[in-house]
Amino acid sequence: MWTESIFSIQSSANIKVSYKSALLICLPLLLAACGFEQYIAKPIHTEAIAIKIEAKNPESTQFQQFLINNGFSPEHLPVKQWGVDELTYCALFFHPSLEVARAQWRAAETATLTAATKPIPGINSHIAHSNNANQDISPFAFGLSIDVPIESANKRDIRIENAKHLSQIAKLEIAQTAWQLRNLVAQSLYEAQFNQQQINLLTKEQSFRQQVVAIYQKRVNLGAASNVELSTAKLQLQISTAELNAAQQNKLVLLSKLASHLGLPLSKVEAMPLLQDSYNTSIENSLSPIQVKPENLNSTALLNRLDIRIALERYATAEAKLKLAIAKQYPDITISPGYTYEFGNHVWSLGLSGLLTLLNKNKLAIAEATQLREVEAAQFEALQNNVIAEASAANAKLIQAEQALAQQQKLYELQQHNTQRMAQRLAAGEIDRLELTFSKLEDVIAEKNIALAHFQLKTAINQLENTLQQPINTLITKEKLEALSLNQ
Repeated sequence: MWTESIFSIQSSANIKVSYKSALLICLPLLLAACGFEQYIAKPIHTEAIAIKIEAKNPESTQFQQFLINNGFSPEHLPVKQWGVDELTYCALFFHPSLEVARAQWRAAETATLTAATKPIPGINSHIAHSNNANQDISPFAFGLSIDVPIESANKRDIRIENAKHLSQIAKLEIAQTAWQLRNLVAQSLYEAQFNQQQINLLTKEQSFRQQVVAIYQKRVNLGAASNVELSTAKLQLQISTAELNAAQQNKLVLLSKLASHLGLPLSKVEAMPLLQDSYNTSIENSLSPIQVKPENLNSTALLNRLDIRIALERYATAEAKLKLAIAKQYPDITISPGYTYEFGNHVWSLGLSGLLTLLNKNKLAIAEATQLREVEAAQFEALQNNVIAEASAANAKLIQAEQALAQQQKLYELQQHNTQRMAQRLAAGEIDRLELTFSKLEDVIAEKNIALAHFQLKTAINQLENTLQQPINTLITKEKLEALSLNQ
């Protein structure tokens, strides 16, 4: 009895020593195999970011190479006149919102890898000590078990499917951001061009009104006109001067707006020679955009709109969530093989565990996921309806703008003929110079109406392009714009 007790104590001591030795040997190996990531701080330096923003330059070597890579000829660089295409490339290269969208896409891509991760096995161990009341067994007990989780009903594949749809949504949102930038850049350019046209025409109008005031002043001095007529002419001159000053002051505001959409400092945009829009006053040379045929209008919008494609991906995501809720009816199983050295006995065990989901079959989660899928379906139908309505309205505005421009061009041509007749009558001595000057003022007013109608037409074209998300009057195709937004 005494020898057996000594043997038991020695055995337990040997097991204890061997157990510790195994831990000492295995623990460094396990830690080395894990390869832990170290936290690296990355603070945000606001001053450095401000310097980076101010350093953006459309004449930089990097941007020039970007233009060359996208088909620009090196001998035509740097850009001499910035039109819609050139400014679009500029926004795609410099604007920070695209980098935000790209970062969100990269995060979604990483989430796809995370979703594909299989459940990690776990390890459990325990040690126990008894009071050794019987004095005939070892007082120590050791246990070790491994938990091996097994997912059922393809839950991992469903998670991967859901993550891929979310990643595709993030990818499409990059292209959506690019389209929004293109629309804003084009509209800002058109506004800046129209503002310059207003300045030119108001300058011309101011010159004619100064001539009118000078003529009336001479007549008042000679007693051939009243002070009321002179005051009226001066008032019209003041109104024209105020409009010119307002247009000149608005130029800086519009350039600031364009700089914001380009992601560039205002000082750089002020130095960029913008393309000046040379509108035509004759009907034969008027802007004639390529219109989408009415029968193809809806199909073009539904096939090209990125928000339609995003909505389809959101519906697919809702489908995946419903699949996962249904799959969770079936419990995951955890197999736990184990070994225990218990008071001198070697005990082998095999455990099996799982949630009792069969009791309620995940009914509430399935019902919630089903309703969320119905919500996505209803939102998609509403979006389709809005897209069709927007496309029809944008096309109608384009047709209306074309008709308005044609009408203003007719009125201008009539006014031009009238001015020519007035000049002939002045040469014949039938009228005085004041009447001809007023006729020239009417020419300027008619030309201002043409400039406004032309601006409204270009705005309508831009709105239709943005509604269809299909370029009409630019060289950048839809596919190239989306590719640039992803790859730059």
